[in-house]
Amino acid sequence: MASSAGKRGIISEINVTPLVDIMLVLLIIFMLTANLIAKQAIEVELPRASESSTLNPTVLAVTLTREGALYLNGKAATALELRAAVQAAVAKDPKTQAIIAADKSVSHGRVVWVLDVVKSLGVASFAIQIDPTSLIPPPSGHP
Repeated sequence: MASSAGKRGIISEINVTPLVDIMLVLLIIFMLTANLIAKQAIEVELPRASESSTLNPTVLAVTLTREGALYLNGKAATALELRAAVQAAVAKDPKTQAIIAADKSVSHGRVVWVLDVVKSLGVASFAIQIDPTSLIPPPSGHP
């Protein structure tokens, strides 16, 4: 009996066949569940727009400087010119958008006035441009 045990020796190799079998079973399970999760969404065919203006609405850039100057799309403008330009843009494209940029020293009332002008003339979508690098709020004096 001792001679037969000596011929076999110690098994020093790892049998990876069971590990591969388990991994394949897990892969199949993940593939089936991923397919079921993806099928839970309601499949619809979305309509395509026939006009390019709906994809790219007119954008008006209104800027208020520290000195109180008003700019529309990079050109100096008066309040009357702003009103006329907004009316013309809304008449041409009802989905006109406005982006309002104001220096931080401009009074709140002046910015609200610009918002009122563009809203009252038919601009429903507008944004206030900010500097994303300074998202830390200014000190308020309150603890």
